[in-house]
Amino acid sequence: MLAVVKSAASSGIHASPILVEVDISQGLPGFAMVGLPENTVKEARVRVQAAIGNSGFLFPMGKITVNLAPAHVRKEGTGFDFPMAMAILAAQGIVPEDKLKDVFFFGELSLSGEVKSVRGALSAAEVALQVGAKRILVAPENGPEAALVDGIEVRAVRSFKDAVEFLLHDENDKAPIITKKICPESEQDDLDLCDVRGQYQARRALEIAAAGGHNILFVGGPGSGKTMMARRLPGILPELSHKEALEVTRIHSAAGLTLGGTLVSRRPFRAPHHSVTRAGMVGGGNGIPRPGELSLAMKGVLFLDEMPEFSRHVLEVLRQPLESGEVILSRANGSIRYPAEFMLVAAMNPCPCGNFGTARRVCRCGPNDMYRYRSKLSAPLLDRIDIHIEVPPVDLVALQSTQNGESSKDVRKRVIAARSLQKTRLAQGLLNATMDRSAIVQFATPSHQGRQLLANAMDRMGLSARAHDRILRVARTIADLAGSVEIDVPHIAEAIQYRSCDRLANAA
Repeated sequence: MLAVVKSAASSGIHASPILVEVDISQGLPGFAMVGLPENTVKEARVRVQAAIGNSGFLFPMGKITVNLAPAHVRKEGTGFDFPMAMAILAAQGIVPEDKLKDVFFFGELSLSGEVKSVRGALSAAEVALQVGAKRILVAPENGPEAALVDGIEVRAVRSFKDAVEFLLHDENDKAPIITKKICPESEQDDLDLCDVRGQYQARRALEIAAAGGHNILFVGGPGSGKTMMARRLPGILPELSHKEALEVTRIHSAAGLTLGGTLVSRRPFRAPHHSVTRAGMVGGGNGIPRPGELSLAMKGVLFLDEMPEFSRHVLEVLRQPLESGEVILSRANGSIRYPAEFMLVAAMNPCPCGNFGTARRVCRCGPNDMYRYRSKLSAPLLDRIDIHIEVPPVDLVALQSTQNGESSKDVRKRVIAARSLQKTRLAQGLLNATMDRSAIVQFATPSHQGRQLLANAMDRMGLSARAHDRILRVARTIADLAGSVEIDVPHIAEAIQYRSCDRLANAA
């Protein structure tokens, strides 16, 4: 007898509809699985057999053939255990076929028959809605995540036996409905910018970066507040829209970081250690590649502390995502695209010991030491960072002051106002940092005096064409914060100041 059950195969942040077809025929006992399954899927035979037996049902003794259609889609993961076991019962006639018509199954089974959570429940629920299913059965830990998809009924089942009894007798207590949870108010004020003492120029640069979505590099000695300011950047960024939150949640779901959770309502802040590998940064792994730190920082902040300590190969893989806003992982069996639209915030010392330019400490680094240290950051990578800001040691008077600085809430108001101007001006709600050449010509052309100042700076500092465009993008953001339609000399002059690494390289 033949039975068909609906399920899904995860592939990156998306999923594909899969039909689990089970045929039980007479012959020697056997279990054959076809349809391009990976090893984790092939191992389902052992889990399914034990789960069915330990749930009080008879495992068939005939020849069992399982087909995962369509056959050209590679299947990976343990999410096929649940639909496979249900299809075997349906093929035996224990569960009527009409009970499975509009039901979608997604989950792993333990040997005892417990339904366990898997990665990608959000994408699976979206696929279930697309194929016309009315309800989806998942593990309780996956329920809140799947319930984020409107238009489909989400049922949480703790065991395989509960799922069968629910289908046979409509016992709602065996599979309670999971409703969509209201996201709590974001608590981005946990780390407030008012805690930062002094550093007015660095705070100003941080505000400009947040307003235009620009990448920023802090250069300063230890204890100057670089990390402190970077961790407060999410607090001055606007709240995630519902569409953005779903996009971020989909990525975190593919990485298995949302199990038992709900919608990701706060902007991500990722701070990988400098020992991270290339695969950890951009994504990878056996089978279907998983998202890396670049994608997990989607719509948020990627903070690289002590940037020169990262491997040169790891840093260079940042170049393409910083331009395109996505990561393309190519494998022999295909390629997967992960979105990677993030703000890069990096921090580094001015020299290996960190004391260069500090009046209270003596720098003992030689010219060759400083050259080797700074040369770990290539010129093409620095070109892609819009703002370079030198962070001097904190002034003692400011450090001992009891007066708080401006709060993140006040700064966020100006950032939101500047971003609203950009989204009205640019297509698809883009920010100044992502303007292409045509948009720069249309919206970021400075006044005559501003063009002359920029031309002189290009000649003296030896700036590249990419740095030229990034100065104009930053100047456009500065003008937006000032409420100015035209980009004038003060805006260009301030934007040029935020290319300190270019000045250092030219001086060397």
